[in-house]
Amino acid sequence: MSEAKKHTDFRAKPALPIEPRPSREEAEKAVRTLLRWAGDDPAREGLIDTPARVARAFEDWFSGYEQDPESYLARTFEEVEGYDDMIVLKDIRFESHCEHHLAPIIGRAHVGYLPNNKVVGISKLARVVEAYARRLQVQEKMCAQIAHCIDTVLQPKGVAVVIEATHQCMTTRGVHKAGVTMVTSTMHGEFRKNPLTRREFLSVIGNPQSSMDS
Repeated sequence: MSEAKKHTDFRAKPALPIEPRPSREEAEKAVRTLLRWAGDDPAREGLIDTPARVARAFEDWFSGYEQDPESYLARTFEEVEGYDDMIVLKDIRFESHCEHHLAPIIGRAHVGYLPNNKVVGISKLARVVEAYARRLQVQEKMCAQIAHCIDTVLQPKGVAVVIEATHQCMTTRGVHKAGVTMVTSTMHGEFRKNPLTRREFLSVIGNPQSSMDS
């Protein structure tokens, strides 16, 4: 797959929903149905307010659908005295949810780029990660979305994103394998073409997986 094709696979904005968004009342009713399906009584004291709590939790967990990650990178700074070396923000903690089981994905993202005459405030990089994390996700897609967003808006000489995360869909169900960390990486531009640049980035973030340097 060509680099250009990869860039078009992950757009910054999610696809429009096929149907109108359900009301809060419909959402709470769905939670009550699940509680009954699980075998409990949603009308008992301990569960009577659970549907409303779950709806509020969903508003928080999936607030990324209401955010435009590209807008966070719109304001840039060009007075950097010609600085064009690597910029890395590592250990950006995030909480996401698996789109297959709605189970939590908890991890850290490491983001780096080689500026091309302009830089962005470092908090904005963290906001981009957060916007994509607060959506239903698979880790590979999230990694590519973050890299594509930065590459599209800042147009740097290169972008690198590495994500390390644990998936509760694997640790609390199915194979029940605790202590397993999944590592994904997306490299664009100089980080993909230049092994020395890639090694420097991996060294800065602690080289979470040496095989990525192959």
